[in-house]
Amino acid sequence: MAVAMKLSDDLVEEAKTVAAAEHRSVPKQIEYWARIGKAVLDNPDMPLRVIQDTMLSIEEAKAGQVTAYTFG
Repeated sequence: MAVAMKLSDDLVEEAKTVAAAEHRSVPKQIEYWARIGKAVLDNPDMPLRVIQDTMLSIEEAKAGQVTAYTFG
């Protein structure tokens, strides 16, 4: 569901720069920041890199980009 909201010009300008570098649209960049921020607040003892890697792993699994791990 799309929702219109007012954002500061500074946030949007910063998002434009990062979005271009990360190959995302500005709205998707801001959405990504929101998801990361929520995950950090929900998991204060977890390092940011672990949170990012976990989020990536979830998306890879959804896309079927997984292989079975064989122990030993």
